[in-house]
Order: sequence, then structure tokens, then C-alpha cells
Amino acid sequence: LLVDFQIVHICGKGNIDAKLANEKGYKQFEYVDEELPHLMAMADIILSRAGANSIFEFLALRKPMLLIPLSKEASRGDQILNARSFEKSGYAAVLMEEDLTNESLRNAIYHLYENKDRY
Repeated sequence: LLVDFQIVHICGKGNIDAKLANEKGYKQFEYVDEELPHLMAMADIILSRAGANSIFEFLALRKPMLLIPLSKEASRGDQILNARSFEKSGYAAVLMEEDLTNESLRNAIYHLYENKDRY
């Protein structure tokens, strides 16, 4: 992916991978605050879980989204409902966590990027 994309990864407290710290085109953040509007403005596409607050913010910003909702085993199932609703409305593409592989993720990202004007 780094051949074609610059990636900003907001990965959460304690989830920084030191092995990736100097990877060209890849920047990790535990948390962002004042930087968030700038990061959102520069993003061509968004890859995210499917929490309601986040996905409605992305929708308001008209950002093409690839949503990977938490599975029913890891959540109440609300992210699955959110993701499916956005997919049905044409706001997002969805990749279910159960179907997530390196190849499926790569294919979904490229498909979203190539079709970003549809979202």
C-alpha cells in the first residue's frame, strides 16, 4: 500500500508499533487533537471501524469510507448495523472483520480509492 498511498494511522493509546516508526509514507498516532481537522482534510479515503460518531463525521466531510465493523463477538453488534446501513445508503464500502485478510483489505482499499467519486 505504501507504494501508492501515504497512510495516517490513529491506532490508540499503547498501540504504536516501534518497528514502523521510520517507515516512509506511514505515520502513527496514539491520539490526535488539534491535528485532526488537518488530517481529515488531507485524507482521500478513510478506513475505520463503524462507530456512529466517527462515521457520521466522515459523512459530513464527504469522505469515502471503508468500514470494518467490530464483530458480534467483540461488540453489541451496533457497528455491524451502522456499517450495513451506510453501505445500503451508498455512503461506504464494508469489509466484515470475519472476511479480513491482507488480500481482502488491499483489494477493498484499492476498489474504494478507484471508485471514491461514488461515495
